[in-house]
This record gives sequence, structure tokens and C-alpha cells, in this order.
Amino acid sequence: MDNNLDNLWITGQAGKDKGFWIMHVEIRGAEKLSFRERQVVTLKEMGRSSEEVAAALGLTTGTVATLYHRAKTKGYQVVIVIPGDALGLFGGEEEEQ
Repeated sequence: MDNNLDNLWITGQAGKDKGFWIMHVEIRGAEKLSFRERQVVTLKEMGRSSEEVAAALGLTTGTVATLYHRAKTKGYQVVIVIPGDALGLFGGEEEEQ
């Protein structure tokens, strides 16, 4: 695995009760982060709790908190790309109120 990435793209699925859609998450500035920091940031930015991240990576919640804090101080940006149809922009879905 290349640990010198400028940007890290993650593709996952998210959705509502009507089905799933693809969401892309880009972490800009990933080259500043260690491998473990990238793992923690990826899972945290996808909405996982510290407990879930710790269990997935075999770490303590304290270590997850430390890695996440350290990554935040190094400066990175998260860009989430959601398709327009998932937001009801290109289809027949009615707007939620």
C-alpha cells in the first residue's frame, strides 16, 4: 500500500429506506497522516463511534482519541461527494419537509 498519498478516496454505501447510493469520501492532505491516523480518520469521518473504531482496529478508545486528535492537528480536509439523484435532484423523488 502506498503510504504517500496526497488524497485518499473511500467509496462506501449509504442510503435510506428506499435503497442505497454510492458516496465518495476524499481526505485531502492524507500524506500528512500516519497509516493508523488514516485508518482512524476514515472510520470516524464515515460516522463510526470511537468504540466502533477501536473494535475494528483492535485499539483502545483512548488510542483512537489520541490518533484522531493528532490527525486533526496535522490538518486535513474531508470532501464528501454525494450523487445528485441521492438528494432527489434528478429524479421523481418528492422533497422531504
